[in-house]
Amino acid sequence: MAILSTLLEEAALVVIVLWGLPKLGIHIPPAGLIALMAAWGAFSVITYRMGSRALRRKPVVGLPGMVGSKGEVVSPLVPEGLIRIKGELWIAKSAGSKIDAGEEVTVVAQDGLKLIVRKSNVSEPKGTK
Repeated sequence: MAILSTLLEEAALVVIVLWGLPKLGIHIPPAGLIALMAAWGAFSVITYRMGSRALRRKPVVGLPGMVGSKGEVVSPLVPEGLIRIKGELWIAKSAGSKIDAGEEVTVVAQDGLKLIVRKSNVSEPKGTK
């Protein structure tokens, strides 16, 4: 379906350049038309691939699905602050001491809408997951 759509867009481009623009007194040489079609084709392929990749990405379902995710601290966790996971900002609370901005953290639990996190390089105590 995407290929058919791109071909129809290319045909519309040819009609506009060869028929519509000359009626307005604008003439584009064949080399210009070819370059325009190549650019439009490349744009179509790139947007198709980006869209397909976004649709295939596994969605995160609820906060329990966040446990085990890694993120980066945006504002210091003293003990609460903001972290970024997969491009989204979350309110988080440190499970231990203060964690500075820029450090990598791992989500270990949730408390309501807050994520409980630890520094990624700190091993978890025995008996917890």
